[in-house]
Amino acid sequence: MTDTATDTTTDGATTKPSVLFVCVHNAGRSQMATGWLRHLSGGAVEVRSAGSMPADQINPAAVEAMLEEGIDIRAEKPKVLTTEAVQASDVVVTMGCGDACPFYPGKRYEDWKLEDPAGQGVEAVRPIRDEIRTRILTLLTELGVQPVNA
Repeated sequence: MTDTATDTTTDGATTKPSVLFVCVHNAGRSQMATGWLRHLSGGAVEVRSAGSMPADQINPAAVEAMLEEGIDIRAEKPKVLTTEAVQASDVVVTMGCGDACPFYPGKRYEDWKLEDPAGQGVEAVRPIRDEIRTRILTLLTELGVQPVNA
């Protein structure tokens, strides 16, 4: 992967950088990160999320916190972590999935230590949401993608 937002393949086609966010339930942190990256990249980054033990639904407090920022993640559904999702991603960001996340050589891995919003009200989720936004802006810079909607 180069430091630019797009790579050129041997046939001249361009590809977007891709990021996979993984947490245990894929209901809070990873869903907020997915919402932020889609919003702040303006579609310049391919975004995926998954969980090692997906919940039945997204955390309502995470949904509410993101709606306060004008980002609607209500349509998202927790998804199970697959080998294919990891293989298809340039960057894998884990948020507490521990050893459940498969490792592949050549992938960039980051572990973001963030409080788990499970079972917390929106007041407790807001600082987590804001920390994720800060980390997403840093990630965009590292990927060579100019943030939009910032």
